[in-house]
Parts: sequence; C-alpha cells; structure tokens
Amino acid sequence: MGSIVEKTVMKVEIAQEIQSLGEDFWNWRRDQQPRSHDDIPRIERSLGWAPKWSGQDVERYKKEAAIFADRHVRINAGSADKPNCSIESYVDYRLIGSAIARITWEIDYLKIWQEQPRFYIDQSIGVIFDHLLPPTITEEIIKEVIFVFTQCGRILGEGLQNLAGDAVKEYAEVAIELLHNIEPQIKEAVAALKPLTSDDLFQELKVASDDAISHFLNFRKWLVENKDSMGAIEPVGVVKYQWFFDNVALVPYTPEYMREVGLLEWERAVTLESLAKNKHRNQTLPEIPATAAIQVENERAAEESIRNYYESEGILSQPKSLGHYLNAAIPAYLIPLRWLGVTDDLTGPSRVDEDGYSYVPTPDKDLPYFYAANARDTRAGIVHEGAHYQQLALSWRHPRTLRRHYYDSGSNEGVAFYNEELMLAAGLFDDAPHSQILMYNFMKLRAMRVIVDVNLATGEIDIPTATSYLEKKVPMDHATAYDEAVFFASCPGQALTYQIGKTQIIKFYSDSIEKFRGDFSIRNFHDYLWLNGNIPISLARLEFLSDPQDILTIDARKGKK
Repeated sequence: MGSIVEKTVMKVEIAQEIQSLGEDFWNWRRDQQPRSHDDIPRIERSLGWAPKWSGQDVERYKKEAAIFADRHVRINAGSADKPNCSIESYVDYRLIGSAIARITWEIDYLKIWQEQPRFYIDQSIGVIFDHLLPPTITEEIIKEVIFVFTQCGRILGEGLQNLAGDAVKEYAEVAIELLHNIEPQIKEAVAALKPLTSDDLFQELKVASDDAISHFLNFRKWLVENKDSMGAIEPVGVVKYQWFFDNVALVPYTPEYMREVGLLEWERAVTLESLAKNKHRNQTLPEIPATAAIQVENERAAEESIRNYYESEGILSQPKSLGHYLNAAIPAYLIPLRWLGVTDDLTGPSRVDEDGYSYVPTPDKDLPYFYAANARDTRAGIVHEGAHYQQLALSWRHPRTLRRHYYDSGSNEGVAFYNEELMLAAGLFDDAPHSQILMYNFMKLRAMRVIVDVNLATGEIDIPTATSYLEKKVPMDHATAYDEAVFFASCPGQALTYQIGKTQIIKFYSDSIEKFRGDFSIRNFHDYLWLNGNIPISLARLEFLSDPQDILTIDARKGKK
C-alpha cells in the first residue's frame, strides 16, 4: 500500500513541477516571443509591450531559455510508453518542451534576428497592425499604437546593428519592396484614425508616426545601399530541418517521407480537380457580390448554416457560448497596412466570448485569389479561417491551461485544411460545383507547398528554381512566385503544415475507428481534436488512443544523433 501511496504522491509532484514550469515559461514568453505575420494569433501581450531585440537582449534570451530547458530536463516525467505521471501531464510536459525548443529554432537555427530584415518590420509596424485588428478602436488602443510608433526608432536601430554583416540579400530585397510606400501608407492609416480619437490624442499620434516614418525610410535606405554586399540564402539543411520536426513540431516523419506525401497528394488533387471540372464543365462561374455589404450578409447566413450543418450531421459540437466568425468591410485605417498580415481578428484569450471577424475588401473582378474565392462562396473562408476561429476559441477555454497557448502551425493549419475536405466529403458543397473545384484547387496548392518547403530547406533547389516551379505549377506571376519562394525559405517547416497536419489527422481518424469500432463517435473525435488543436497530433494520439508510437519514433531518432 505504501508504494501505491508513494507513486501517487510522486505523480502529483511531477504534475505540479510541469505546471509550475509551464506557467513560468509562458509568463516569460509573453514578453520575449517575437511578433509574427502569421494569420493565427500567437500570443496576447500586456499593455505597453514592445519587442526588444538588441544584441544584449538576444544573449539574455538565450541564457533564460537555457534555464527553462534545464528545468524541463530535470523533471522525471518518464517516457511516452512509461510515463511517471498521468498521460495528460506527460502530454503537457512534452508540449512545454517543444515550446522551449522553438526558441532555439528561432534564434540559433533560423537566426531571424540576424538575417531577415522583414523581422524588424514585423516587430515595429507589424505590432501596430495587430493593435488595429479588433472591430472597435478604443482610446486605449490608440495609446498603444502611439507607444509602438515611439519605439520604432529603437527597434529598427537594433535591427540595423544585428543585420550588419549577416543580412541575406534575398530577404533584404523583399523588405525593400515591402517598404516602398511606407510613408504614404502610414500617413493614410493615421489620417483614417482621426475620426476615432480626440484632437489631443490624434496630435500625439501624428507626431509619433511622423518620427517613425523617418526611421523606416532610413532603414530602407540602409538596405538599398548594402544589399549587393549581402550573402545569399543558405538552406537550413537536412539535420536542422529534421531537428525542427523532432523537437518543435513533434512530427514523426522524415523530410523525404513528407515530400512523398506532397507528391502523392498533388497527383490526387490534380486528378480530383480535373474530374470535377469535367463533371461541371457547363456550369458558369458565380458572380462576385456587387458590394461588401452583400458579401457580409451572405457570409453571416452561410456561417449560421454551417454551424447547423455541423450539429445536424453529428460532425462537431457548436456550444452556445461559442461566438461567430463573421465578415466585415475592411476599415479605412487597415487598407494601407493590409500587407502586414491577414486582415482577420480571431480575438484572444481575454476576448474568448467575442465574435471573430475577417475584413473583406470592396468586391470587384480583379480580387486576388483567396479574396475572390471567398467572395463567390463565403463558405470557402468559413471552413478554413472560421475553423481557426472556433478551434482557438475552444482551445483558449481548455481546462488544462498549458494547452491554451498556440506556438506552432502544425496542428492548427492541419485542422483547418482537414476541415475543408471534411466538409466537402460531408456534402456541404454539393450545391456549389464551383466551390467543389475550388476545394480541389486548394488541395493542389497545399500539396505543392510541401514539395517546395522540403526541397528549399534541404538545399535540393534554390530560390530561382522554386520561383520557376511555383510559376508553372500554381500558376502565378513571376513576382508573386519569387516572394512566395523567399517566404518559404525564410520559415522552413511552415508551408507544409497544412498538408502534413491533415495527413496526420486522417491517420488519427482512421486509427480511432479501428480502436473504438462500434463505440467510435465522429462528433466526439472532432470535439477532442478542436479542443486540443494547439497540441501536436502525435501528442493527441498518445492521449486519445493511448498510442505512444509517434513519440517513441521521434525519441528513437533523436537518440541516434
């Protein structure tokens, strides 16, 4: 009896250690974590926050991260097949370990703070863009915007010091292009905010933004003058790339296997798209709405119908406490800054009961690819971005607090992409031939990204080759293809998250049917998946199926290095 009591006490103590480490880490990470132009909100900041990336700050981050890593290693949590705590606590343990590993990936492996000029655009005007995403602009938000404008000189100055001698030419060229119209863009955004603020506060905003503009112009000038002496992009390489999947993403696959998945899925998507086009060859393309107001109303009705569809078909629970994912006309102050990220407000942990919004431009025949798709059938956006909104809103309510934090795209993008095909197979788009074809076209795009991501990261192709591939395969114009190729090279492992995440989920679904057989519930499976959408699928399998194999595969591979 004594040994049972001792084991119980040990499990409780280990669980407490894991929880304490996780809380300390995320309190620290809230201030340290860089801003990203990803469309999923990575973290909610405290008031008066601005990024700090001086050389001294980076060295401090490394030391502090090492302390967290040491604390993590010292916790005697056991192994995936023989944990010394509950499975739930072990999953939390591995989750926090992968979040700590991401810091090494960002700072030491990708060196985003040394090589990528866009990083400092994201840490300055990018933070202001994020502040302006909520549908209601308050005086508090305006004050935050003013504060960040006053910090732009420092942030960009730190960038110039860190980039000197290490910046990459291709990354600099993209940043130069992004800042081409920064002065009129900032002035236009600030002018559009005038009706929303007091005269005194607007004057502060004007002074701070004008000062920031001068620093952006100097930053761009330095890039132009120095870009020809900068080095070329070097691939992260197979070893570091595999390290990312083993330590951060917790994906059990090798790059070679993932590329094969991409190739097979590309061929499958091409075939399905061709068959759908042939079947619906006499169908006309739906009209784009005449106004944004019409699209907003179309989307509101469609979102309600999809929620009802989830429930009526027993696919996914829709709690009454869950807000709605809606469209709204893009505010004037966001229009000149929309290149800084996706114009979505998916709320956050402190706003979990609020509706999410996707801001849409005035419809016209020249809308870009995704905007046009969503204008013709708003369900195309709802089944992806709307899935993000619901998954995050549910995950932010998770009873296990360490699972409320998003830190890697693998599961989140996998869930959203999986949801596209899930709803296609469930019959949601049976009334819309064009949208069926569109879903298959989305599949092609996501499969192609796997191939390019892997080949760029492993050094099997260079930027010109990737650009040419994208031009021909998507297809797209040369300038856009070049920007895409450079983006993929700058964040290896991100572009493939859609397809690889979906592939893992499909296997997870199939194995769940095999395990539970007659007791398997589609609704219960999806409820679990959405609630735990912030954790790697390998950890979800461990908890939901009691299947440690993915984690054991990863750990065995790490042991060989």
